[in-house]
Amino acid sequence: MAAKFADEIIVLSKGVQQYFQDTYNRETKLIPNGVNGGQNREPEIIKEKYGLDKEDYILFLARIVPEKGLDYLIDAYKQVKTDKKLVIAGGASHTKDYYETIKEKAQSDDRIILTGFVQGQEMEELYSNCYLYVLPSDIEGMPISLLEAMSYGRNCLVSRIEENVQVTEKFATTFEKSNSEDLRKKLEQCLAEKNRYEAEEIAEFVLGKYDWNDVVNQTETLYKKG
Repeated sequence: MAAKFADEIIVLSKGVQQYFQDTYNRETKLIPNGVNGGQNREPEIIKEKYGLDKEDYILFLARIVPEKGLDYLIDAYKQVKTDKKLVIAGGASHTKDYYETIKEKAQSDDRIILTGFVQGQEMEELYSNCYLYVLPSDIEGMPISLLEAMSYGRNCLVSRIEENVQVTEKFATTFEKSNSEDLRKKLEQCLAEKNRYEAEEIAEFVLGKYDWNDVVNQTETLYKKG
């Protein structure tokens, strides 16, 4: 119905744009998500609540749902010898059974911390102080959490799907989607300080390309066109 009757269609990625073209012969407008610069904070709340300090943990911050690939990350992390903790931040989204499964998998490793849903200063502190942000998704539209992590200048490890690579370009380490063993290898490389970028370089790139003001202007222009 959308493909046939909508005046205009906005998509977030080139992959979805190609899908509409191939499946429905329908042209769409690519307008990505945007991000504002995050406020870097010292570890205060997260230090008191979880004992976390600057750059002593790996961060997954997203909805706890199967398509985010958290299973692969936990399996890979458990095989890595490191003192850095794995912090899993986020709440369940209509997937209570899956969340319980993740909790059970995490219980066998006391280095893994589940925070539940976070927001505000606590979320800002988690982004600001993580050594590495990991997004092992099987499927994405355009991940705002990845944009946010990069806006804080965080180094990232992401699954090699088009939607992630489109966002990060060269500024991330990638691994084969759904492959825990490749994720383990790439995680070890990142922990060995390979393929790392300067925080200023990462933030400048993502804020320059995915500025919310540009997103708003493009969207407003498309609405006025109709």
